[in-house]
This record gives sequence, C-alpha cells and structure tokens, in this order.
Amino acid sequence: MRSGELAKATGTSARALRHYEQAGLISSKRAPNGYRVYDERAVVRVRNIRYLLTAGLTLEDVRVFLPCLDGDAAAAPPSDEGLRVALERLAVLDERIAAQTAARDRLEAALRERTGGRIRPVA
Repeated sequence: MRSGELAKATGTSARALRHYEQAGLISSKRAPNGYRVYDERAVVRVRNIRYLLTAGLTLEDVRVFLPCLDGDAAAAPPSDEGLRVALERLAVLDERIAAQTAARDRLEAALRERTGGRIRPVA
C-alpha cells in the first residue's frame, strides 16, 4: 500500500509516516516509480505508534515498544523497560503541568493585583 493509503487507513498524514520511518519505527520499500510502498501489517504498527504518542510518549519512547508494535500494544503486558519509560515520561509531564500551573497562578495574581480584583479568570 502507498503512503496515502496507509495515512488514510490510520488517520495520520504521509508526513507523519515519513517521520516514523526516519525514526526507525516503520519501514517501506520503493516501487519502480519511487513511491514508498508499505506492507499491510504497517496499519497495525502505525495505529499502535499513534496510540502510544496519544498516551503522551515521544517517538524516542515508542522505540522501547518495538517488539509489541505489530500486535495489540494496548493489551500487551508492559515490559520492565516499557514501565520505566512510561513512568519517566509521566514524571516529565507532571513537572510540566506543575510549571504551567505555577505560571498561570502568577499571571492570575498579577492581574488581580493590577486591576484591584476586577479581572476574574475565565476558567
């Protein structure tokens, strides 16, 4: 299947597929006309990659899960390394959330101070 077909079947873009390929997560062959051609099994692999990315992992993190990308990654028991990577990513996300919350709180306090409390947060 060509890039456009794989992109449509997985709800992603051809550009994302090229990115996944550059990261070594998927592979293709070249047709005589130069187009990338993917194996039918790439659909499952790309869906699993997208599942893991949506869960908050990075492409580098996803590399740890290569052995299970061709099956049901969501149902597979995580390996020790997979758990380690996921926990590290969770810690990074928690740090970012805390930093953003602190920045929001500082901005809200500054607005209240500068406006005599007339400005109320929208959320």
